Amino acid sequence: MNLKTTFRHMEHTPALDDMIKLKSEKFTKWFGEKADVHWTCWVEALDHYAEVKIHAGHKDYFAKASAEDMYKTFDIVIQKIHKQVE
Repeated sequence: MNLKTTFRHMEHTPALDDMIKLKSEKFTKWFGEKADVHWTCWVEALDHYAEVKIHAGHKDYFAKASAEDMYKTFDIVIQKIHKQVE
């Protein structure tokens, strides 16, 4: 899996990198090793946002979420992608 992350208006921490890598392991199960995954994370006011774009084979997937906690946004994004895969 080719994993890329972008952070805007927030600190890029090793803990966030580790969580993104952990959460992205599910994509490997669903899309295989050749998937291109791009996470973008940012903060606006008090809201945390995360979005993921996935290109796997000839298909593209996209999900975006916001919550009061960045880690919660990761879970919501994963759920949205899982619904698209089903």
